[in-house]
Amino acid sequence: MGDEVTAGPAPVAPEHGGGRMSGHGTRRASRSFGSALGWTALGTVVPGVGYLAAGRRWLGGIVLGLFLLLVGAVVWLVTGGRRVAARTAVDTDVLQWATVGIGALALLWVVVVVTGYRMLLPRRTSRGRQVIGGLVVALLVAGIAGPAVFAGQLVATSRDLIDGVFADDRQSATVPDSPDPFGSKERVNVLLLGGDGGEGREGVRTDTVIVASTDTETGETTLFSLPRNLEDLPFPADSPLREVYPEGFDAGSESESLLNAVYRNGPAEHPDILGPTDDPGADFLKLGVGEALGLPIDYYVLVNLEGFSRLVDALGGITVNVNYYVPINGDPGTRELPDDYIEPGPDQEMDGYTALQFARGRFGLTDYDRMARQRCTIDAIVDAADPVTLLQRYQELAATTQDIVSTDIPRSVLDDFVDLAFLVKDAELRSVVFDEQVIDPAYPDYDRMRELVEEAIAPPVAPEPAPETSPEPAPGTEPPAPSPVTDVGDACAYDPVRAAEARAQGEPPTRQG
Repeated sequence: MGDEVTAGPAPVAPEHGGGRMSGHGTRRASRSFGSALGWTALGTVVPGVGYLAAGRRWLGGIVLGLFLLLVGAVVWLVTGGRRVAARTAVDTDVLQWATVGIGALALLWVVVVVTGYRMLLPRRTSRGRQVIGGLVVALLVAGIAGPAVFAGQLVATSRDLIDGVFADDRQSATVPDSPDPFGSKERVNVLLLGGDGGEGREGVRTDTVIVASTDTETGETTLFSLPRNLEDLPFPADSPLREVYPEGFDAGSESESLLNAVYRNGPAEHPDILGPTDDPGADFLKLGVGEALGLPIDYYVLVNLEGFSRLVDALGGITVNVNYYVPINGDPGTRELPDDYIEPGPDQEMDGYTALQFARGRFGLTDYDRMARQRCTIDAIVDAADPVTLLQRYQELAATTQDIVSTDIPRSVLDDFVDLAFLVKDAELRSVVFDEQVIDPAYPDYDRMRELVEEAIAPPVAPEPAPETSPEPAPGTEPPAPSPVTDVGDACAYDPVRAAEARAQGEPPTRQG
């Protein structure tokens, strides 16, 4: 007999024409529809997780690693790298590429979500569940696209704002034509102007004139406030304006020769005296105010007070302390009484209209009262501009700012100003007001003003130990004048004694009263 042959088990036909089922296929076949949706949702929040759950370890690891690097970069930018982020935010070329980058990143993110879902979806899924899954993925994609569109709009708005307000090709008679206009200055002096083209006025009067002088090493800043009715504004000896105004600015009448009229009347009388410039009024003031204070004015920023209320509204309002009744409207020239008054009180929340009246009101008060309130208003705006508010209202703020702000600060120095702003934020802010206790606006002593400026910006000197007993002043000698330098925060604090005195006197009369 021949050898006996024993037949083995019959071979099993491979599924779908293949050999053994792969690991990916096994997981996919055993995964439920609900878990596929769960992993897809988690993969939307943490890209790469969906790939890992589908068994694509290399691809998932690469995507997850890139995502973690991106998160780490963002965390660094909002913590230790805030200065780099701020410098980047003022570079229009970078912003343009950022817009493209946000779109590309969002598209890749969507691709990761959709392909991850396709890998996770069980093979035998009913059509109804496929429809439900498609709707869920569409919602997840919308969750990616929505923030991406918002971020892209913010970046585009920032670029438009910088292009609209700051320009390197703007003509100025007082900004040097230099590749590095910021240079290695020990101080940077910026003229802050509040232009009021109110009802019944022709042109713009700069009723607010403040110079912010900042130490570029420490960020310590002193604000010098000049009264609107300052007369005989001088000009530098090497300026053509000294030739036409040898005794100081004079437009023919006292009211038209005050400091607040220089911006309008100077260029009207001598339109081309400074050469090509986009804002001759600002150049007139930069030269004159700089000579008056003994400080070279580098740049100016003009805010139109007619649009100021829109800026405050865009911020959602501001909070200030009110220590006395502040008039709403009213005309000191015609003695027309105010419509109403802002009452004294701490931490008063104001909308744009009320804030404008608070900063502008002058009936029955002095220019120096108004100057102090304007500085407090600026301080309140800075406080209101917190990161959350800026993010929520950025587009409205940007549009408003572009409408009401003009400046000769070129785009090329914005990164330098960013570095300076980080110093200013943590430094001391002081104020010098040239009020009637310091100078007589009708007969100003400009030499004395320059001395006070030098004293205010001089490095602090360690005080000498006080003697055990204060010596009596010599007969006939006057006590030393108090320093005009004050802390801005103290000047804007609530004064319950003054507020109580104001209430005790009763509310001032109004037109309706």
